[in-house]
Amino acid sequence: MGLRVLLIDDDAAFTALLAEYLVGDGFACETASNPIEGLERALTERFDAVILDVMMPQMDGMEVLRRLRRETALPVLMLTAKGDSIDRIVGLELGADDYIPKPVHPRELAARLRAVLRRQQPEATGGVREVAVGPLRLAPASRQSWLSDQELGLTVSEFDLLLLLARRPGDVLTKDELFERALRRPREPYDRSVDVHVSNLRQKLAAAGGGVEIETARALGYRLRTGA
Repeated sequence: MGLRVLLIDDDAAFTALLAEYLVGDGFACETASNPIEGLERALTERFDAVILDVMMPQMDGMEVLRRLRRETALPVLMLTAKGDSIDRIVGLELGADDYIPKPVHPRELAARLRAVLRRQQPEATGGVREVAVGPLRLAPASRQSWLSDQELGLTVSEFDLLLLLARRPGDVLTKDELFERALRRPREPYDRSVDVHVSNLRQKLAAAGGGVEIETARALGYRLRTGA
């Protein structure tokens, strides 16, 4: 059986088209046209990922995402209006792992979905159980993370970015490198995904007591350092 995906979108014709393609591509795709129903199913049933439209009646996609993130780190891909960078940034700030502008080609959606799901899989660690930088510990095999023994509760994208930085503490990693190696896709013009994920990481690290910092290397990228 393929990976189980929930597609939440009130556009019945569009949803049927995407679901048909995803099923043909090997996914077990189920749909919800009502965002309230979709949210309940995402929280109570077992899915590997959620594809979530922003513009819906009764409850918009941002509110669905906000409520999902209170209880789960389930991978979420947002479907946003073409050219609407505000929706994309807000979605990433709320914890979306990726976004795709509408109209979307089903093949691109399937490829981006597979990329996020591959990143969610535990790594073959070769005997290395954890990566540690000061009070920060990351376990690639289980995809868990702690700061001073407090679990951070990271999304798929946040974990991958932090792990990449933690494996090279003090080194500047360019944004292009972070896109390619952590988000598994090329950086596009005006794409702020990495910046927003880093902002979320900084908030979570600070809330857990600090001790490590993600520093900005102006016009280059980011590096991880232990606090003074």
